[in-house]
Amino acid sequence: MIKLSNSIKRIKPSATMAVTQQARELKSQGKDIIGLGAGEPDFDTPEHIKNAAITAINNGDTKYTPVDGTPELKSAIKDKFQRDNNLDYNLDEISVGTGGKQIIFNAFAVTLDKGDGVLIPKPYWVTYPDVVNYFDAQPIFVECSESNNFKITPDQLDESITSSTKWFILNSPSNPTGACYTKKELEDIAIILEKNPHVNILTDDLYEHLIYDDTEFHTIAEVNPNLKDRVLTLNGVSKAYAMTGWRIGYAGGNKDLIKAMGKLQSQSTSNPTSISQAAAVGALNGDHSFISDRNSVFKNRRDRLLESLNNMKGITCNTPNGAFYVFPSCKEIIGKKTKDGSEIHNDEDFTSLLLNHAGVAVVQGSAFGLEGYFRISYATSDENLYNACERISKFCSELE
Repeated sequence: MIKLSNSIKRIKPSATMAVTQQARELKSQGKDIIGLGAGEPDFDTPEHIKNAAITAINNGDTKYTPVDGTPELKSAIKDKFQRDNNLDYNLDEISVGTGGKQIIFNAFAVTLDKGDGVLIPKPYWVTYPDVVNYFDAQPIFVECSESNNFKITPDQLDESITSSTKWFILNSPSNPTGACYTKKELEDIAIILEKNPHVNILTDDLYEHLIYDDTEFHTIAEVNPNLKDRVLTLNGVSKAYAMTGWRIGYAGGNKDLIKAMGKLQSQSTSNPTSISQAAAVGALNGDHSFISDRNSVFKNRRDRLLESLNNMKGITCNTPNGAFYVFPSCKEIIGKKTKDGSEIHNDEDFTSLLLNHAGVAVVQGSAFGLEGYFRISYATSDENLYNACERISKFCSELE
């Protein structure tokens, strides 16, 4: 028998991936399941991006590349940061990895020691605390209230920082809530961070281009350039460009940090696939007009979903400004029972019974650190959303 390391025992499988896999398995058994768990656009990768990959294959660009990104892709990322965020990064301040997860893993691997603290506002993306736990560091959770749209306040941040705090994670627009920080909110948070020069900032901007209504996106190093040397600005092509399977994430940051991350990557995965990197160049340098068209579709889905949810018995939901998630409350349903006598003690019971009784797969809020909620991804067809809402509403209305 192989004895597993303590490191692997400290982490859990991804809850979002587990729900998606469970939905797939039930479908394969012939059950009628609507999966609303995956954070994956239902749109296809645009043709000009696929063509960039095909051209790379035909040109024989199928060899090893530099460990943390080709010069062409790093140049495209440099231009993107300048164009979209008014941030200047040199090529040796840019890292490319196999998705955003690898960027986070690399950054924490080369900076965290046992006892270091990482401030994580909750609800949070499920990966953050587990990566921190893997390195025997300490996730420090800060609960963000629904009344403040699940966003951390400057006072909360100020009260939570200690001498052992190594990183603060900021995710806007948020997974799982879709909340987006305003420029003023980032300015106020930046004031606290300026007073604490020992704290580094990981800003997860993966959903940057998926914003709605009159929302404007800002990133913290842009808002306060004094922090730039302590900020790792994380982004990728998965969400806005519908390229989840291509597995390209990237970041701009401190030269020494980027170098250390590259050193680690040279001994783990080495370079991301050459074909995916060529496709990412096509995405970043190519036509972006499709993004606004797709955002219109996402916004319409969001609006119809919110209207349905807020008319359901026991369900309420804030209006998110970005991403493609809603994070409804099911607190009024806790304590109720299904017709067969199954009692709902918590949000995990709610989502489990919803799957088994109504055939709708969603993710419980406790997986994101906040009990009494659930996450719905509306990155699926209008028909799926309509049918899912009918099923959820019926399920809720029949609870006793």
